[in-house]
Amino acid sequence: MKALVLENIHPTAVDLLRSRGYEVELRAGALREDELVESLDGVQLLGIRSNTTVTERVLEAAPGLEAIGCFCIGTNQVDLGAAAERGVGVFNAPYSNTRSVVELVIGEIIALARRLPEKTQRMHDGVWDKSARGSHEVRGRTLGIVGYGNIGTQLSNVAEALGMRVVFYDKADRPAHGNARRMASLGELLETADVVSLHVDGRPGNAGLFGAAEFAAMKPRALFINASRGMVVDYDSLRSHVLSGHIAGAAVDVFPVEPKAQGDAFESVLRGLDNVILTPHVGGSTQEAQEEIGRFVAEKLAGYALQGSTALSVNLPQVLTPPLDGEHRLGFLHHNVPGVLARLNAVFAEAGDNVIGQHLSTRDHLGYVVTDASEPLSAAAVEELRSSEHCVWVRTW
Repeated sequence: MKALVLENIHPTAVDLLRSRGYEVELRAGALREDELVESLDGVQLLGIRSNTTVTERVLEAAPGLEAIGCFCIGTNQVDLGAAAERGVGVFNAPYSNTRSVVELVIGEIIALARRLPEKTQRMHDGVWDKSARGSHEVRGRTLGIVGYGNIGTQLSNVAEALGMRVVFYDKADRPAHGNARRMASLGELLETADVVSLHVDGRPGNAGLFGAAEFAAMKPRALFINASRGMVVDYDSLRSHVLSGHIAGAAVDVFPVEPKAQGDAFESVLRGLDNVILTPHVGGSTQEAQEEIGRFVAEKLAGYALQGSTALSVNLPQVLTPPLDGEHRLGFLHHNVPGVLARLNAVFAEAGDNVIGQHLSTRDHLGYVVTDASEPLSAAAVEELRSSEHCVWVRTW
């Protein structure tokens, strides 16, 4: 069994996969499409971060690939539909780096409010500029959070602990934490907030969410932070509003196009602006977060490959399987049509095999059933299921 792990994923993941019997090949950087196609021969598990893109062509060229682990929050770098069609499970880490992102944003809010980027640069330039001009406390200021999911809600709690007021806007109906107030529209939030922080996901509908009209609607001298996705924001418009003074400062951690490898050149229209913090997509890059991401995603990959669990898969029906304890297990991923489960159970009955546990879930056009039995099915019975017109794959453990 072989796993290919890219992009400097934490050693915890490598150790865990090796302990489960996998030969692990490590690559420090991301791979381009052609390189990935050439590298997946004989690979069952693929580990990536945000800079490796898994296209339909890559999936088509890797028939032995069973699962992809995205060792990050986002999964938009993977063609999820094409992966589901081929029965390739995709897993991510939706919670593991939440605290790290929140702490970065809180630090940036304070740094921007005190205009620390300018202060430290002038000190390095040999200029003593001791002045309170433009510097403010964050206590009593209003933080507007756009996207109130795992990160947005924890940011809300920490900001309140600092004495900030919190308002939020989310298209989903999410409950408010603490004293946070829901805004009826993005426009209402922009009129209210002294600091706007984006925490939306990478779905295509969010592309271009924040542009010239949104920056113009913000309060004069407000602060802006984007630690979500680079394609969400029009950075040319942000540059214009920073230069005009309408936006007093900004912090950006994500960009529409990011360098692929450590040390590559970075270009942005935001370089060189006063009171603008630019960081290289490090929101979740703490030792604590990376270790937890490594453990979490590797556990999901191993649980899927070795026990059939699809819990927290982002593209397959979710079945949380019990631990294997002496029984024999069969997983059957199939097209979600009437009669498939009945035929599966008939195969077990015809074989005289006693079913001792069964778990079923559906998602869109797919169904997934895990059956534990007292005896293994015969090779002929398994082949009968595999040859069904509705079968995506059959696996036994």
